[in-house]
Amino acid sequence: MPAPVRVVVPVPVLGIALAALATVVWSGSFVTARALHDSVPPVQHAFWRWVVALVVVAPFGARQAWRQRESIRRHLGFVVLASLLGVAAYNTLVNQAGLTTPAANMGMIMAASPVLMAVFERAGGVRLGARRVTGLLVAGGGVVLLIAGGAGGTRFGAGDLWMVAAACCFGAYSGLLRRRPAELGGTAFLFTTFLLGTVLLLPAQGVSLAMQGGFDPTPGTVLPILYVSVASSALAFFAWNRAIALVGASRAGIVYYLQPVCVALLSWAVLGEATGWAQALCMALILGGVVLGAAARR
Repeated sequence: MPAPVRVVVPVPVLGIALAALATVVWSGSFVTARALHDSVPPVQHAFWRWVVALVVVAPFGARQAWRQRESIRRHLGFVVLASLLGVAAYNTLVNQAGLTTPAANMGMIMAASPVLMAVFERAGGVRLGARRVTGLLVAGGGVVLLIAGGAGGTRFGAGDLWMVAAACCFGAYSGLLRRRPAELGGTAFLFTTFLLGTVLLLPAQGVSLAMQGGFDPTPGTVLPILYVSVASSALAFFAWNRAIALVGASRAGIVYYLQPVCVALLSWAVLGEATGWAQALCMALILGGVVLGAAARR
């Protein structure tokens, strides 16, 4: 009997594919944040997202986290900072922005994150290469043009400042992942950050309940939260963290430029937010930069 054929996926290809998967899935979370802006308070949206995500990840990560508890304790400062930036702060800021900002604008502003990721990697001594820098500039130019023209005629408002803060948190989180101690396993790290992020949100959750009350658990609120909990949290964060480990934050960050394209298309299809030919041209420029910058460093 002939031996089974084993397909080996090159590491760069796998890393880029995982980054693209996370980016596409996360695009839906921006649409969800906008869709729930008038029915679920931002902090409660974030808190229940991570509670459910924690339950989903627990069967895979709790035991590993317990086995690696000494390593987690030694690197507790690193884990807490990652939990604060990537779990507690980032998603709460996104939900807060969704109160007043169209989903397309949210995606465009988040596209600034790859610049921060590249800066963090360069500060850490990583050479980016001419092709990757060129791709970063081309895709960034598409984002700037997209922002300058607005999304469907809209202009920036106060809520966009929350998205700027969210972009900074996510860029810092992604840059931090590159320095994750090798002894911290991916699943254990994911479970621990979800757990600590949920704990960090507890005080804000209490204040939100006291001042705003709870929300009605209807299919229109529960199903979107389940989506962001399972897909945008458990699945996407695992894929993104793995992508960073395989190809680095700067190359994965260039793929993240796909975000405004995906968000604009989803917000048009789901929320009816308008888009036009100018946005389509900018999206083509972004895609070209992603393809160029995601290639091997030269």
